[in-house]
Amino acid sequence: MVMTTDRHPRNLTRGLRRRLILAMLPLVSVWLPGAVDACSSCGCTLSSDWAAQGFAAGSGFRLDLRFDSFDQDQMRSGTGSVDRGTLTVPSEREIQRTTINRNYAMTLDYSPSPEWGVSLHVPFYDRTHTTFAEGDTLISTSDFRRMGDIRVVGRYQGLSPDHSTGVEVGLKLATGAFHEDFARGPQAGEPLDRGLQPGTGTTDLLIGMYHFGGLGPRWNYFAQALIQQPLGSREDFKPGTGLNLNLGVRYLATATVVPQIQLNVRAEKRESGANADVENSGATLVYLGPGLTVGVTRGVQVYGFVQVPVYQNVNGLQIEPRYSASVGLHFQP
Repeated sequence: MVMTTDRHPRNLTRGLRRRLILAMLPLVSVWLPGAVDACSSCGCTLSSDWAAQGFAAGSGFRLDLRFDSFDQDQMRSGTGSVDRGTLTVPSEREIQRTTINRNYAMTLDYSPSPEWGVSLHVPFYDRTHTTFAEGDTLISTSDFRRMGDIRVVGRYQGLSPDHSTGVEVGLKLATGAFHEDFARGPQAGEPLDRGLQPGTGTTDLLIGMYHFGGLGPRWNYFAQALIQQPLGSREDFKPGTGLNLNLGVRYLATATVVPQIQLNVRAEKRESGANADVENSGATLVYLGPGLTVGVTRGVQVYGFVQVPVYQNVNGLQIEPRYSASVGLHFQP
């Protein structure tokens, strides 16, 4: 029998990984119980990092193309829905009608080695929003097709010999426009709510970690936590600090067709600033997302998911989706 001690390199690695996980838990516990999500950022929270084939543990380039579709049309307050028949116009508060989202995203990932990697995420939003503004009796409409805020995230996954645990650090850049106006209705020419703009106007720090592993000969799992912290405000607006938690399990019966399911949590604190909708921003949203990944060729995979809400707790009066759908292509030469 070979005896090992805490000075063995593998035990040192395990100890470091354990300490990092324990260090992240207080951050999760701080933000989740009282965390809330802005009305514009609700909807799809699916993790594509693992949807197609898992966090990369090899070298080279990878490309992911994804389309998300969800309509925010269910009026909610707190944890319950609101009967629209009880809301009359004109009103002393804004009454949102619908927000139709058709969003696209490209993620380019590069790993110079199994330990290090960096990803570039570029979103593009096709969004139509209708609302009754305060005091109005007619609907105002906005619609735009704009690039959103780009994300650049680096990762290190050399914490264990099998590269199954990693940490992520990056930035969300202020590349998206945030001066879109209403196009039609009584509010035509007036600024659209900052929470509904393609970009926030702020640079945000991204810090997270993840772990994936096996549950048996045909099952594996992953867990991911990512905190998004705005580093400042822009033109009297600051988005709330956000937290994403993603858990997933998949069944590897065949190498071609892989069913899986994800549990996605998105939580964000209230917006702040003179141009923020403080009262009606912030929520904790939990989605369950069954899906399927299909191998088309050795280097190409297609995936599709449907997310359904299992818990929604919003501040003020907000509109939320009843479900969301996502499809994507994953390329790995």
